[in-house]
Amino acid sequence: MIDTKTELMVRAEDLVRGRGYSGFSYADLSEAVGIRKASIHHHFPTKELLVATVLRNYTERYATALVRIETHYKDALDRFDAYGRLYLTGVDKGLGCLCAALSAELETLPDSLRLGTVSFFQAHIAWIDRIYAEGLQRKEVNGALEAGEAARMVVASLEGALMMERLLAGRKGFDMTLSAIRKSLSPYL
Repeated sequence: MIDTKTELMVRAEDLVRGRGYSGFSYADLSEAVGIRKASIHHHFPTKELLVATVLRNYTERYATALVRIETHYKDALDRFDAYGRLYLTGVDKGLGCLCAALSAELETLPDSLRLGTVSFFQAHIAWIDRIYAEGLQRKEVNGALEAGEAARMVVASLEGALMMERLLAGRKGFDMTLSAIRKSLSPYL
């Protein structure tokens, strides 16, 4: 059984991923967790603090996953596949990426959330850029794109597919995007 603070963060993450930052309130969270709003304020005095904590945890989970991918997969294309599969939880739960949901409200977000969201995407683009560049040196990917172009294409494709397949074909449609990314980066065109 998880403690109340952890459950609040889990439920808040789902609410933001499903509705956006401005689309949920402590009343929604209170109902989802089954505690009074005052109890939420005890753990997280402000919504900004709550979502900043959720964002920090989300970012750390992904950073850990990127290290795990590099440890378990040596080939660049396999790393990209594994990276794409990180999105499947969102596909299966019908939830978008936390940072994509936050970025949709970028102009109205508090600075801490705006900066954390930008930092998340910058880290992912840098990671994919590096994996692509290394794969290019080892002839595991084609040279049709610059590393930065490939990184943006991969992130944009996966984020778009996650959002789109919530409405359309779910995992089956998302798998089509994963396949298209692999084919477009493969050295065997």
